[in-house]
Amino acid sequence: MVNEPSPPPLLSIVVPVYGVEAYLYQCLESIRADIPAGEADAVEIIAVDDASPDRCGEMLRSYAGGRTGIRTVHLTTNVGLGLARNAGLDEATGRYVWFVDSDDWLPPGTIPTVLDRLRQHEPDVLMLDHLRVHEDGRREVDASSHLLRDTSGVVRLADAPHLLRVQHTAWNKVVRRAFMDELGLRFFPGWYEDIPFSHPLLIGAEKISVLDQVCYLYRQGRQGAITSTRSGRHFDAFDQYERLMDWVRRRHPDEGLQTELFQLMINHYLVVVGNDDRLHPHLRRPFFARVAQHYRRYLPPGGYPVPGGVAGLKHRLVGRNDYRAYAALRQAHRVAGRLRRTGSGGDPAGTSADDGATGRAARDDTTGGSVRDDVLVGRGVS
Repeated sequence: MVNEPSPPPLLSIVVPVYGVEAYLYQCLESIRADIPAGEADAVEIIAVDDASPDRCGEMLRSYAGGRTGIRTVHLTTNVGLGLARNAGLDEATGRYVWFVDSDDWLPPGTIPTVLDRLRQHEPDVLMLDHLRVHEDGRREVDASSHLLRDTSGVVRLADAPHLLRVQHTAWNKVVRRAFMDELGLRFFPGWYEDIPFSHPLLIGAEKISVLDQVCYLYRQGRQGAITSTRSGRHFDAFDQYERLMDWVRRRHPDEGLQTELFQLMINHYLVVVGNDDRLHPHLRRPFFARVAQHYRRYLPPGGYPVPGGVAGLKHRLVGRNDYRAYAALRQAHRVAGRLRRTGSGGDPAGTSADDGATGRAARDDTTGGSVRDDVLVGRGVS
């Protein structure tokens, strides 16, 4: 009698690994220990050693050697997060794929909840909520999490366009593998690799399910994280947004969609250019100039809702490519921030704490600064 082959797992969890020996075991154990009894065949873990310079490769061999349900891939050269995810995806056999970063971890009860929702709704994309966890143990809700609470059941993006403003990472989405392949989506090299991956998933999905439950713990403040690393590689964001915007123009020439993505793109750029932790001062002017180029290149023909207040002023300065005025505004906010912290003065007219007085992001770059009060309609150029 010929034995029938085992059915493929429902879920493949791909974990790219680089320079995280202090966090790796916590990540892997949070996944493995959460798989319910009797569901071992439903989940596979694929860990990709991206030629990590520390002990991660050795740790993976030891961890996988004594356990079932986990496979490892060891790359001989470092390829970066996006291509390491692709390497894991090539090995994945599950109907659904979830990319989990190796310095983060899952709270107890996540895996059974995710499996139940996948079986219940059979979505193209399952969106998950998360918490930010700081090195001192503090946990905070992401600024975009409330957008998940506004959605229930199974939807399309046309019915819930606010989902575009949820943090656009790969790790807050579980994706049906066949759907991903239909779109031809893979990760590109470089930083900000989630940009041309995450948005097309939502745009192309016929069935989006939202799980309004914290299923992911996102570590903050780790040394080496790109959000706290000064580097010229932040310029990679321009290539990634070009891939996204050009893809949307080719496949979904809907001006409303392009307008929404344009606003998210400019807001994201403004967070990066104003953040002391990301750009060295001598890179700020050329980065701003690139932002202005993309503003002109992708400005919707019918204009877009310009934010009110200082945020809107920044948009207008980008539209005019007026770096000198932007730098003066930024410096004024830094001074105002110091005065507020020392109690030496009030809030200048038209400013707020969310406008980035200290030059640091009040929210993560990927939320796009979605709060828009006092919206004005225009082309963003005065």
